[in-house]
Amino acid sequence: MTVLENIVGEHAERSAALWAQRDSLALDDPPDLNAVRAIDDRLEINLDGLRVAGLAAWPCVLSMDEEAPGKGALFVVSWTAFEFETADHVAKVVEIGRTAIDGPAGLLGALAWHEPRKIGAWVRTWIDEGDSFKRLLGMSACLAHRVDPKQVLLLRLRDPETSVRIVSLRLAGELRRADLTAEIANALTDEDQQVRFWAAWTLNELGQSGPGLAELRRTVERGDHNGVLALRAVVKATPVKQVRSWIGTLLRLPQSAPFGVRAVGMLGDRAILPWLIEQMGYPALAVAAGASLLELFPESRWVGDLFTNDPDAAGTHFREYFGDRIARVPLKDGVLDWARRQGYVE
Repeated sequence: MTVLENIVGEHAERSAALWAQRDSLALDDPPDLNAVRAIDDRLEINLDGLRVAGLAAWPCVLSMDEEAPGKGALFVVSWTAFEFETADHVAKVVEIGRTAIDGPAGLLGALAWHEPRKIGAWVRTWIDEGDSFKRLLGMSACLAHRVDPKQVLLLRLRDPETSVRIVSLRLAGELRRADLTAEIANALTDEDQQVRFWAAWTLNELGQSGPGLAELRRTVERGDHNGVLALRAVVKATPVKQVRSWIGTLLRLPQSAPFGVRAVGMLGDRAILPWLIEQMGYPALAVAAGASLLELFPESRWVGDLFTNDPDAAGTHFREYFGDRIARVPLKDGVLDWARRQGYVE
């Protein structure tokens, strides 16, 4: 292996690891945006190394994706292909992303990372493609860059492919396309539950929460993976007195109790901290209580001894509850000591 290949390989591997870490951090509840921005700076430096290498980088990044496939590797090989702006390279990564073992997240991430002018020609073609995967890529790129595809958006809201309808609904919400309200409301009766959820979320973003509010509440109450998003939408659209009453209902049911704890953090009332600390003693509620703590007290994120990634450190009952699952849980006693030092509790 030549020196150039070694250097390019290091940049490729570091870029893959950094983007995968960035993607995971961005999905945290709540996300640490400062940490994400710090990774962005490091990632761009390594991508510059691939950019300087030019076409010589292609065999290296392709080999990395073949030998160690994953969302980070897919991001790097996709980013490199779009950087070249050649049809053959782009066609190659579209096919890689279509069958990726971790799904197309890395490919979508590369579309989001590049400037619209770099990917615009592909996206304009894809949003009207007969190939549903390419339509998904095109609409996802529009969503990432908040680009309005104008009349095409109506067509994609009626797309036969569920994933395309979902992305199109999200885009309509982000763009505040109130002219599409009737079409979005029709999606509340879609056979797919995720489409119904995103229709309700979009209507909420358009200030028309009424028709979809029941769907948002059901999403929370059944513990759906979009529960936190639905929860925030309900809190945003509902008077505080009604939200508090609903939170009481959530807390009474095991499957929805964590969302009740999480909702408390969205209300912005720091006086609730003593109650939150109590919930940190229950394994099923601790993660939600920790997320609410971070939302109410962002400064707590930088205190080194308030959270642990090892449930064993929180106690035997935590180990029994989480088993082999990885979880970042707050340490009740540590949080209490910190809160007393800060004067937040007596």
